[in-house]
Amino acid sequence: MALSRRRFITLAAAAAGVSLVAGLTQARFRPVRWQGTALGASASIQLYATDENQAHAALRAASAELVRLEAVLSLYRSDSALTVLNRDGRLEDAPPGLIAVVERALELARLSDGVYDPTIQPVWQLYHRHFLAERPDPAGPPAEALAEALARVDWRAVALDPHARRIAFTRPGMNLTLNSGAQGYITDRVTDILRAHGFERMLVDMGEPRALSTKPDGTAWRIGIANPADPSRSVATLEVVDQCVATSGGYGTLFDPAGSFTHLIDPRTGRTAPALLGVSVVADTASHADGLATAMLLAAPERRQAILRAGGGRQALYVTPEGVVATVHA
Repeated sequence: MALSRRRFITLAAAAAGVSLVAGLTQARFRPVRWQGTALGASASIQLYATDENQAHAALRAASAELVRLEAVLSLYRSDSALTVLNRDGRLEDAPPGLIAVVERALELARLSDGVYDPTIQPVWQLYHRHFLAERPDPAGPPAEALAEALARVDWRAVALDPHARRIAFTRPGMNLTLNSGAQGYITDRVTDILRAHGFERMLVDMGEPRALSTKPDGTAWRIGIANPADPSRSVATLEVVDQCVATSGGYGTLFDPAGSFTHLIDPRTGRTAPALLGVSVVADTASHADGLATAMLLAAPERRQAILRAGGGRQALYVTPEGVVATVHA
């Protein structure tokens, strides 16, 4: 069973890029693309350049930044700063990137009243172990085991001192997951690198696509929102300029063949989000959009607008296989 974080968003810009170039001869713009992986998920960059050598140099610098941040934020690398924190329960001289992502995660936990909680990892691990076992109970983990795992979940038990560069857990057995946050941070950092090299027209996707400026013909970037029943198809399309779209949905990882248990877990109950519901959040940066999408998916309808506004989002679209079923504006 594949339990890596799957892609939630399909990009609708690539096909238009080829025909667009033909009309840009006088401007001498050319699309330059990079593809790879970020934290185990597919990643891509598409930028427009008049000097391809300059573009490739910028992409090499961006790739180096990605490698550096994976050594800090990966949940699966045994030598990453996050893994060391989870193993030892504390980390001195924490890297700035880890501090920034943890700080944002705790902020989202606070403003959502714990609907979003980055310490949910012990419950995720319980579901993971349960459904990897031979002949697992299709009803899920035993109630006693779930209660024990939930007792180790509490964002308020994470002690963060950014000035001393120290992160520590105040109760034993805690673990952080930054999957809803790290991708956004990496997307923004890679974007910063490319902008420092002189590029403005780009689509950077390190797990959350962020559009900078417009395409050379002045049109917006088009980002398709995946169908929860078939993520290879889209049920809606957004046109974005200088914004990011982050999507969260239970369909990203299913623990059981029936799809009754998903990777998005409510920290208050231990129950998982439905498989066929997704939410896409539009924000000015990927750091704002990522994480906020998970909070919005788990939040009660009456809390959605307040969380979206406080978290720095602009719009949230809730989708099912039938299409957009609700839209929230900040």
